[in-house]
Amino acid sequence: MGKFSNRLSEAHQQFIEEQKMFFVATAPAGEGRINVSPKGYDTLRIASGSKLLYADYAGSGNETANHLAERNQITLMWNSFGENPLILRIYGSGRVISKADAAFETVRAAYFPHIDSRRLRQLFEIEIELVQTSCGYGVPIMEFKEDRPRMGEWTDNQLHADKLESYIARNSDSLPAKIRKLMSGEEVS
Repeated sequence: MGKFSNRLSEAHQQFIEEQKMFFVATAPAGEGRINVSPKGYDTLRIASGSKLLYADYAGSGNETANHLAERNQITLMWNSFGENPLILRIYGSGRVISKADAAFETVRAAYFPHIDSRRLRQLFEIEIELVQTSCGYGVPIMEFKEDRPRMGEWTDNQLHADKLESYIARNSDSLPAKIRKLMSGEEVS
């Protein structure tokens, strides 16, 4: 049976900080597909027992931001792959802090000073409404080896070629429309 609370305890915070990855889930307001994205690297910060922040690198899609623009509900999940099983879910409301937002650089500098702002697509702020833990007995035991270097290498290459900002803009604007067209049977170029 799961346990519930409305904020992160110190034990919850310690558990989150020990995990190497987490999952983010969002859904559109109307019809559409639920999106679940794995997140890694050093991109999550606990601002308080009721607020989280995470830094978002450019990727193949931007469904999380698009879904939050329609419907601000978001779920984050961590699970232990170690000897002590546990699953922790956070249900809350999320908002995008875009690079155009006046708060972007202040938040990035305060919580993610190790990340060059040019590498980021946006930041996300999550207000926690509910924390749920469950046993995690069905999660396998696995050992962390290392973060994949490819994301950093790709980002470096895009930055040096002065292409990252245009990629982020193109990716952020066009992907949801392409997905909708594909799902309706239209051809997409």
